[in-house]
Amino acid sequence: MRKVLLSVALLFVALCGYAQENTSANIPGPELEFVVQLKVALGESYSVGETPRGGRNVVPITGGTFEGPKMKGTVISGGADYQLSSKGGRTEIEAIYSIKTDDGVYIHVRNNGIISMGNGENGAPSFYFRTTPKFEAPVDSKYAWLNNAVFVCAPAMGGAGGGITLNVWMVK
Repeated sequence: MRKVLLSVALLFVALCGYAQENTSANIPGPELEFVVQLKVALGESYSVGETPRGGRNVVPITGGTFEGPKMKGTVISGGADYQLSSKGGRTEIEAIYSIKTDDGVYIHVRNNGIISMGNGENGAPSFYFRTTPKFEAPVDSKYAWLNNAVFVCAPAMGGAGGGITLNVWMVK
């Protein structure tokens, strides 16, 4: 009886592994839909110094513009990118700012992410820079859809005037 139970258990484990392997290969990944490109102007950064959590650097956001298929406007001056650097070439990003659409709607943005510089799996130098913006739009506005989705961003350094360009997609 014990051998039969062991055989049944092994068969169950094997079938579960086969089903998991077979179905995971067939699961489609999420689709991305381009939403907006922000061209953000930056001020002179300053260092708070070494804190208990790591090296703190602050980069003021001084303005900019944004445009996408469903929205267009300006980046409001007064926000900042709060960076926390740790040993090993990793920096956590938390940018907090607001944007104003051309039709006068203010939207709050909190953009978290990671910059990582180091060596990849094969030992070659690597650079990774991705963020996940979250939007807070008025619920009674035509931009309320921004409140109910997940977004990913591929930033690019070297925007106009030494700023940064943020390309944002919605995960569908």
